[in-house]
Amino acid sequence: MTDVDRPAVAEPISFHFDPLCPWCWQTSRWIRQIRELGLVEVTWAFFSLSIVNWDGPIPEFDPTDARGVAALRTAVAVRDGFGNDALDRYYASLGHRIWDEVASPDNVTTIEGALGDAGLDAGLCPQALEDHTTWETVLREHTELCDETRSFGVPTIRLDGGTGPAIFGPVISNPPASDEEAAELWTHVAWLARYENFSELKRERTIEPDLERFRVRARERAARG
Repeated sequence: MTDVDRPAVAEPISFHFDPLCPWCWQTSRWIRQIRELGLVEVTWAFFSLSIVNWDGPIPEFDPTDARGVAALRTAVAVRDGFGNDALDRYYASLGHRIWDEVASPDNVTTIEGALGDAGLDAGLCPQALEDHTTWETVLREHTELCDETRSFGVPTIRLDGGTGPAIFGPVISNPPASDEEAAELWTHVAWLARYENFSELKRERTIEPDLERFRVRARERAARG
């Protein structure tokens, strides 16, 4: 049972993700929490950290040799062929494999396995990588978001069904422990996103994400030490 009041109409948002980012993954888990509470209606959309970190001209960017791009191009094929709900399942499965099972996000086997977990054909991955329009879609959505909202990273949430104000974050280590906490966090984030006078709050991260990939890295650092 929960004491969270469900609104008459869920707020439509777009959630822009790159599977490379663990903080984006943790925030997406919170977004699913508040979706189940009826607070938001989520459209999944794309952002590429590899493009952000590219220093050269975009025409020289090689999407076949960039981290995270194969997974994003496959995501385009999933959404175009099967819709937003299928993309939701694919991102959930992919994130689980990357962050809980410590699989490589750029390994085709990881992507194909996530497709299978989501009830989709693993052949979507090679098809997406052979289709140049999947890359064009990733680049277009990334560029439009950055041009229209000056976005610079993930997670990025955009209100009004993906046409309103956007906000980076919230960057959270773990999803909230209760429905009430999850709902309260959304109340504050949505208010700040609409408050045009607000630009930034930040502090050092004090809690490590409860993800196996982080525990593996911690063990590796300890072994080197």
